[in-house]
Amino acid sequence: MPPAKPAVGVLTSGGDCPGLNAVIRAVVKSSERLGYDCVGFLRGYEGLVEPVSYMPLNARNTAGILTQGGTILGSTNKGRFAATVGEDQRVRIDPTLLDQVAATVRQLSICGLVCAGGDGSLAIAQQFHERGIPVVGVPKTIDNDLGATAFTFGFDSAVDCATDALDRLHTTAASHERIMVLEVMGRHAGWIALHSGIAGGGDVILLPEIDWTFENVCRKVLERESEGKRFTLVVVAEGARLPEGGLVTAGTGGAREQVRLGGIGEIVAAELGRRLLREVRTVVLGHLQRGGSPTTFDRVLATEYGAHAVRLVHEGRFGEMVCFRPPNMESVPISEAITRLSRVDPARSIVLAARALGISFGDDAAASPFAAGRPAAAPA
Repeated sequence: MPPAKPAVGVLTSGGDCPGLNAVIRAVVKSSERLGYDCVGFLRGYEGLVEPVSYMPLNARNTAGILTQGGTILGSTNKGRFAATVGEDQRVRIDPTLLDQVAATVRQLSICGLVCAGGDGSLAIAQQFHERGIPVVGVPKTIDNDLGATAFTFGFDSAVDCATDALDRLHTTAASHERIMVLEVMGRHAGWIALHSGIAGGGDVILLPEIDWTFENVCRKVLERESEGKRFTLVVVAEGARLPEGGLVTAGTGGAREQVRLGGIGEIVAAELGRRLLREVRTVVLGHLQRGGSPTTFDRVLATEYGAHAVRLVHEGRFGEMVCFRPPNMESVPISEAITRLSRVDPARSIVLAARALGISFGDDAAASPFAAGRPAAAPA
């Protein structure tokens, strides 16, 4: 049965991450207090078109989801609404699909649709807005690569997972005098590798944004050994390019899907083992970074995003995305948000602080702790 009064719709799209349920809960509670019904669409954007798949949401059936990982509405980054096939490569959604979405919104009395997703999912939301569908965006990605907001929820939880892994690897690396290579997610941004590498006591951090060489990584290992430290922790972002410039990929799922990154950790480990004649082990965290309960920071951030998204709906400010600009929640046009991707600036203070601690980024700036180093070439 369609809602008896105007309703706020909500969906979660793209890869799952901790904090999505906190967004849903905040949307429901805020909507109810403003007098709206709430409708959750299942399996991301797919739930908006035939066969339409949705569920009424209320305070009772969303009780207790604040601390849960994943999303009770389900999500997908495949199917008819795949709008990103690679770095900055967008495709247009079939106009007949947009017409079906508009019809669903009218039939269910949706006065505003809250879409939680990353740049690809928000690119779809932008096309909804251009079609006249009342949509509001919520930034979601563990990669933290949306430049319009200071942080995206899911990022802190992913960093926490990677940091815990480094804490555990530290003891076994020291016990066996090994080099440990940890590969983490992040696509073309090195934020997870950078933050977890610092928090977890990494010795080498390899990022997509800073050119590096095996020679410089080996030099750091040998430097540590000369100081009596016979183990090394290397953190490598999945999108870090090899010294010759190539990305390591795990294949694609189809013509309308993004290239899957992964495998650089094994290559780095094999090359370090060959050059240094040392024992090297690799750990790939993969989807462990997406799972589990959100951190306190992500619970609060996601809750704020959900509540302020409903505020935008109530104020009729469609085509905008909620953004966190400490200490306040603000908003920007979705069209602006999806074009301002955030990557690690080699001159950023957090990078300089890491260098001051002796952390190597595999480049030639190691001799000067506060040198910015050489940025990597932009992804092709």
